[in-house]
Amino acid sequence: MPALVEEGRAKVNLSLRVVGRRADGYHDLESVVAFADCADRLTLEPGGELKLTTTGPLAAACGETSDNLVFKAAKLLAEAVPDLKLGAFALDKVLPVAAGIGGGSADAAAALRLLARLNNLSLDDPRIHKVALATGADVPVCLFSRACDMTGVGEQLLPLALPSMPCVMVNPRVPVATKDVFQALGLRNGELLVGATSVLEAPAWPEEGASIADWVDVLETVANDLEAPAMRIERVIGDVLEALRSSAGVKLARMSGSGATCFAVYGAATEAHAAAEKIRRDHPGWWVHAGTLS
Repeated sequence: MPALVEEGRAKVNLSLRVVGRRADGYHDLESVVAFADCADRLTLEPGGELKLTTTGPLAAACGETSDNLVFKAAKLLAEAVPDLKLGAFALDKVLPVAAGIGGGSADAAAALRLLARLNNLSLDDPRIHKVALATGADVPVCLFSRACDMTGVGEQLLPLALPSMPCVMVNPRVPVATKDVFQALGLRNGELLVGATSVLEAPAWPEEGASIADWVDVLETVANDLEAPAMRIERVIGDVLEALRSSAGVKLARMSGSGATCFAVYGAATEAHAAAEKIRRDHPGWWVHAGTLS
């Protein structure tokens, strides 16, 4: 059987509200999630036992194979599905690691899609969804890689009709651990950040056919609650945001996820590419991508 291939597209949190911390220690969130046109590439050679090799410009940052979310997702699915066919995975890693854009989660979701194809499983199979959530909070939304309003701990997904948004994504090549950012946020078990009034006054997301300007108007009313604690951990995030916010044509700029990747939305692709070129010249050590979110 020929090799199977899937892409793990970068996830971008256009907004991220921390509703509160539950009694079990997990955080309830609400986030508008979009997906970018930059991606890791995962290949599966069917047959034999489970293996994973990593290549690509950022392969060295992937760490031990046993800790990789591709490996974790595949092992969990093998435990959930009797006689699951496996094989050798090869990951071409181009997305920054521990960067707030769900690179590892997107790779794990790609692994689940590949194993579903190999084993003739539907992506709606409840076992796949259970494994996705057990692998990581961002894996369920990455499974279908389409724009959503994501709530709970990542398990509740409401599809959204986003327009194609020209964007620039920038990472200063500094990893930021999600657990450290939530620790810096400092919520106690059972503590809420968002009260009943805030929920009732939450904005309604634009309907299908809305413009970039319509979306920016609404997104400006909700922030990323993890941006401030992440900046206390890595001050360079502020430098990235300043570079994006000072670029010509920018409509919205903020941090994605728990950082350190930040993004900016523009009205036209030419503005996004010009901004990316300037940032590359001014900061040659940073990872910069110009493309689209949708």
